[in-house]
Amino acid sequence: MPGIGLLNEKPLHASLKAWYAKPGDRFEVPVGGFVIDIVRDDVLLEIQTGSFASIKSKLAKLLESHQIRLIHPIAQEKWIVRLTTGDRPATRRKSPRRGRVEDVFWNMVSIPQLISRHNLSLEVLMIREEEARRYAGRRMWRRRGWVIAERRLLEVVDRRLFDKPADWLALLPEGFEPFTARDLAEAMGIRLELAQKMAYSLREARLVKLIGRRGRANLYTAGAE
Repeated sequence: MPGIGLLNEKPLHASLKAWYAKPGDRFEVPVGGFVIDIVRDDVLLEIQTGSFASIKSKLAKLLESHQIRLIHPIAQEKWIVRLTTGDRPATRRKSPRRGRVEDVFWNMVSIPQLISRHNLSLEVLMIREEEARRYAGRRMWRRRGWVIAERRLLEVVDRRLFDKPADWLALLPEGFEPFTARDLAEAMGIRLELAQKMAYSLREARLVKLIGRRGRANLYTAGAE
């Protein structure tokens, strides 16, 4: 579809924009001093493949007068490709890590107060992706010298829309309250750190409330404070 791509646009972002596009959409539209990925009728569609912290001020400003759908991919399955000096694939392996919808809270913790805004919806796209890595030298110690060169979309396998409070609360195990973050982690099979970010985000959005403590841990229940 012509007009979708941008110079220097990352492959994953460009592919998701093309996948999401419909006839009649407008691309890279200036709105309120910002550039919006897709404008569909009166809804602004913004694809964010990375941290939400970088678009916090953009969302807060535009939500004053616009309806926004934030679109975020999570890698349900990932293949890691190591590139040679000439950027040719050298090795390809499947990552043992599998993403899940709740991983969105790694980023939602940056904008929790926006969750309950009536004119903001969030759509999580569960994808299969390929992550190309290039050797950058030993100074990049976190990945033993390897850095992410680009991410590539292989397939969109599922999608989940969060449009109202009930959509977010549906993530909590049924009949599961009151609860601590550790209770949440154990019941859902997620890391404690992620469960803490989830509880914090839902509390800041006034979807769960703090009702006391169990030992040193905060105790929550569903409902506004």
